[in-house]
Amino acid sequence: MKLDELEIGKDAVIASVSADDAALRQHILDMGLTPGTEVTMMKYAPMGDPMEIRLRGYELTLRRDTAARIELVGVHDTDTAPRVAPKTGATAHPALGEGVHPRSATKAVPEGEPLTFALAGNQNCGKTTLFNRLTGSNQHVGNFPGVTVDRKDGQIRNHPEATVTDLPGIYSLSPYTGEEVVSRQFIIDANPDAVIDIVDATNIERNLYLTLQLMELDRPMVIALNMMDEVTANGGTIDVNLLESLLGVPVVPISAAKNEGIGELVEHAMHVARYGERPGRVDFCSSSEDAPDHGALHRCIHGIAKLIEDHARAASIPVRFAATKLVEGDELVIKALGLDENELQGIGHVIRQMEEESGTDRFSALADMRFTFIESVCSACVVKPRESREHKRSVAIDRVLTGRYTAVPAFLVIMALVFWLTFGVVGAALQGLLENLVDAGIEAADVALAAFGTNEVVRSMVVDGVLTGVGSVISFLPIIVVLFLLLSILEDSGYMARVAFVMDKFLRRFGLSGRSFVPMLVGFGCSVPAIMSTRTLPSEHDRKMTVMLTPFMSCSAKLPVYGLLCAAFFPNATVAAMVALYVLGVIVGMVVAVILNHTAFKGEPVPFIMELPNYRLPSVKTTFMLAWDKAKGFITKAFTIIFAASVVIWFLQTFDIRFNVVTDQSHSMLAKLGGLIAPALAPLGFGDWRVSTALVCGLIAKESVISTLTVLLGSTSVATLSELFTPATAFVFLVFTLLYPPCVAAIGTVRSELGGRSAAAVFALQVTVAWVVAFLFHTVFMLLGLA
Repeated sequence: MKLDELEIGKDAVIASVSADDAALRQHILDMGLTPGTEVTMMKYAPMGDPMEIRLRGYELTLRRDTAARIELVGVHDTDTAPRVAPKTGATAHPALGEGVHPRSATKAVPEGEPLTFALAGNQNCGKTTLFNRLTGSNQHVGNFPGVTVDRKDGQIRNHPEATVTDLPGIYSLSPYTGEEVVSRQFIIDANPDAVIDIVDATNIERNLYLTLQLMELDRPMVIALNMMDEVTANGGTIDVNLLESLLGVPVVPISAAKNEGIGELVEHAMHVARYGERPGRVDFCSSSEDAPDHGALHRCIHGIAKLIEDHARAASIPVRFAATKLVEGDELVIKALGLDENELQGIGHVIRQMEEESGTDRFSALADMRFTFIESVCSACVVKPRESREHKRSVAIDRVLTGRYTAVPAFLVIMALVFWLTFGVVGAALQGLLENLVDAGIEAADVALAAFGTNEVVRSMVVDGVLTGVGSVISFLPIIVVLFLLLSILEDSGYMARVAFVMDKFLRRFGLSGRSFVPMLVGFGCSVPAIMSTRTLPSEHDRKMTVMLTPFMSCSAKLPVYGLLCAAFFPNATVAAMVALYVLGVIVGMVVAVILNHTAFKGEPVPFIMELPNYRLPSVKTTFMLAWDKAKGFITKAFTIIFAASVVIWFLQTFDIRFNVVTDQSHSMLAKLGGLIAPALAPLGFGDWRVSTALVCGLIAKESVISTLTVLLGSTSVATLSELFTPATAFVFLVFTLLYPPCVAAIGTVRSELGGRSAAAVFALQVTVAWVVAFLFHTVFMLLGLA
């Protein structure tokens, strides 16, 4: 039987995992789906795919086509009997210096010398909360060199000499995702003085898989055993002293959410960093002939280690880590080691011999080695808690939020509430206040410059160009902050993972995954935060696709344009016309997605394998800090672009080609530019230079389309608008406005997220799609005699 055929509520044991893609197969195994593991079928998504299973004490979602690669045996009813486990030790956790310090350096780093730390851990393990506890507000956000993956650095409180880098949340150091590559390369290349590995104590078996790989890197290390309060509250215990001795790494029990144990963790981290105390063991394979593989993997790894020892030393890669990565066939490590063909052939022979002796393939052998060691450790020192209150609560909530008939309505209600609070209540109110402050500031600056006798041209540049242009964007800041604040709450609570679970099957038809749904939905409010929110997508394929498609979702800034023209030309069907535009944006976006998925982004769909965490109350401090980070990013990135663009637009509309100040804007360089663009728009039915000029100004902010037409026409009454449009051409103009790039800030955000080439591609794609679709509508209207 295959996993996708297992009935809900049934248990079974994994017999084998097959996949043509070696990286995918390794990823499945790294997530704990190894032969011999018992799995329980929990439920299917409302659309029938993906599915949720339980294994190793946690919930995991995967698609049915991925589940079909997993063979099962021993199907039986779920065992509901309480788990019986031996009592563990109750001795107090050792103080600093009393724990396991197997390889102390003879000379410590002097007090006050700079120290660097890497903070690593699985997703949903409380890493962000711990980072904020460690650093407070002493942090800044950037990118890792050469990639768009977020990098957060901060100084540890009361230790200005200590800097900690928050690595992306990952499950493994295998090169399956960009985050995994970034994390391990940072540890190898940046060579931090110590690694702080945060482990979710409620899901310790799953989390220790990454811990063992970090230990293989042979860097000074301390384990932060997080959520210990939840373990003890639900009747579980962990013998921390025994866990330390078995792993050979200091282990500190903490609760990041309650700020418990943080001081002790910092002391241990500073100690292992200053004294260079490396893990007590990096070898987890059994050499015994009584082992299931008869010691084959042990001989394989140690044999390869002997062969590559000099190469690993030259490349500054730990030998044990390099050996295991060669067994995996890791191309990055192979390239870094610089092995010749004969050496590679010899290593391949050793690996094939291991597979023959053990009766399994290399990926399964490595995953089984790690999980077998983890199981032996957990059986010795962990008493698993009974089902926690958090899990019971999550199951109850999921009956509604992921239920077959209630999931989609519940999602619509929640997102409607988010948008209502953002654009209709809190965000709108704060935006109104900020707009009044900005307007007052601009007016005050105008009066001050006039009183100072400033040259009229300079005064116009400052007031009409810089302050007005930048002020129009700054007024969006409250909406950005409120929207990200609410989305952060949903993300930290665990709900966003459920949204991805519910919507995955629908979006997969367009080459996307369920995780892409929320950023695209946010695009209906504002494209800038929507594009920024794609950072949470783990797949680079999904991220780029989502960024390319999000601007097709009609943002709120286009509403004034819709409202004016629909009211003027479709007074009896204003609402219907506006709804049609929103629906058209979605349809065009989906069509473009299908085309991109078969051309520029052609390839196999990215597997959807995701952990479903328990629902938890978000950390207030973490949520506000995340919103503030996004606000800072918006100000620093969008502000500079708008500043430059506003000055350029002002310059073009103020001067003619001889650099004389114009009294009639029809003689300005902007009008000339509009005149150059006008012929390209003539086939759409609106070739007037005033229309093309309004569209150019609309790139600053879509509201500028109306303000520009007002300036150029003198008013926006039905009579004056009728000079430019008929009802048919007005609708075609609205279609073009819907589909062409939303604003310079959005394109600038694409540039900051994906680079200049991608930003140019998005701009060109949207202009092309807008022109083609508008032309099709104009042609149909002409054939029907409506144009």
